[in-house]
Amino acid sequence: MSKPKYERVLLKLSGEALAGEKGFGINNAVVDEIAVAIKKVQEIGVEVSVVVGGGNFWRGRTSEGMDRTTADYIGMLATVMNAMALQDALENIDVQTRVQTAIEMRQIAEPYIRRKAVRHLEKDRVVIFGAGTGNPYFSTDTAAALRAAEMETEVILLAKNVDAVYDKDPKVHADAVKFDELSYLEVLQRELKVMDSTATSLCMDNQIPIHVFELSTENIIKAVMGEKIGTIVK
Repeated sequence: MSKPKYERVLLKLSGEALAGEKGFGINNAVVDEIAVAIKKVQEIGVEVSVVVGGGNFWRGRTSEGMDRTTADYIGMLATVMNAMALQDALENIDVQTRVQTAIEMRQIAEPYIRRKAVRHLEKDRVVIFGAGTGNPYFSTDTAAALRAAEMETEVILLAKNVDAVYDKDPKVHADAVKFDELSYLEVLQRELKVMDSTATSLCMDNQIPIHVFELSTENIIKAVMGEKIGTIVK
């Protein structure tokens, strides 16, 4: 096998991705498939960290009548459930894994400590970051951009339920145009919703590329190897 393009990557997974076709909760078959992909990436010498969303359990912004801050904290707790499920799937296939959370819950996970997370990566452990940034009003997209910067990650692998970035929803519009490459400014100006604007700006400021592609074991490996799939934002 040829040499991978990256030595350290951050994989961003939405909560919806973990639900699979069920749309809610955790689809064990999907989580197991993601775990296998991560193991294969690690086996070719790439250090992997993961940020997970919580949308398969909780969409805070749609909680009518609830205080926004409270809704966001509930969403952070949902991400921890997903992080633990992915950790379990990885350890079942003998991948050493640590969950670190931005909100302390020491009985089930380590508190987020940057130097400790970096050391875990250097020891070939997968690090899963839960609870977002630990702050309301910030999405898990922003958490992914923040952790990528702190870990000095070379790229964010943004695995989604579409195969690339389009100028409009390809599931609704047959004439949607696919982009192979975009600049950060183009994403912001066109409001393309690759990641939210805060996350995109943070990636732009720190020159962290965002590789968008459809979630699958094969695609995760292709992205790590630098193959031209999906859309690159840089």
